[in-house]
Amino acid sequence: MSQLSTATNQPAASHGAHGAHATALGVDTRKVGVWAFIGSEVLFFAALITVYLIYKPRNLAAGGPDPKEVLGIGVTSVLATILLASSLTMVLALAAIRRKDIRLFRIWLLATAGLGLCFLGGQAYEFTELVVAEGVTMPTSIFGMTFFILTGFHGTHVAIGVIWLLSVFTKVMRYPNSPENEMDVELGGLYWHFVDLVWVGIFTLIYLMPDFNAAAAVLFAR
Repeated sequence: MSQLSTATNQPAASHGAHGAHATALGVDTRKVGVWAFIGSEVLFFAALITVYLIYKPRNLAAGGPDPKEVLGIGVTSVLATILLASSLTMVLALAAIRRKDIRLFRIWLLATAGLGLCFLGGQAYEFTELVVAEGVTMPTSIFGMTFFILTGFHGTHVAIGVIWLLSVFTKVMRYPNSPENEMDVELGGLYWHFVDLVWVGIFTLIYLMPDFNAAAAVLFAR
């Protein structure tokens, strides 16, 4: 009986901490949950971007501000570079925690959160310039409403990501030997990379895509 009990317990022990969270396919349930959440957020941002693109020609036809004239490509290019750099530091942070290198993990994860805060500061500057210098607000034009809702929600997601990463950092610092640390960092990284990819799409469609001409704007407004 004792041999049978020992043989029965061995497979459970061999799974380790991660086995307790595995699905029938061997994928960690926490990772499945994060991927499902990201999938729902993709639909959310796709809807916001679609609304912006649909109402862009209507805004021009109604005499609203031309995005190319009021948006600063220089500032947003810097913001895009910051977020792309933060994806690199996030990868380095995950690699460091997998090697159990707490010192480099601390450097790279804090760098990622710091770059996120820099992005939020740059976005706050852009919003201030639009409101103060250009007079663009949500009530004044269709462009103002769709632009601030779309980019504002993305900024909110960046802020959530920064809080998430700092929470993971605090947890790893308090429990450096926890077997859950690697997965915690990986899950935070999945969300962070999603936020970065969303900004690439927003930057391309809003700041780089050519404007509709006046004739097309009138056609879409009908």
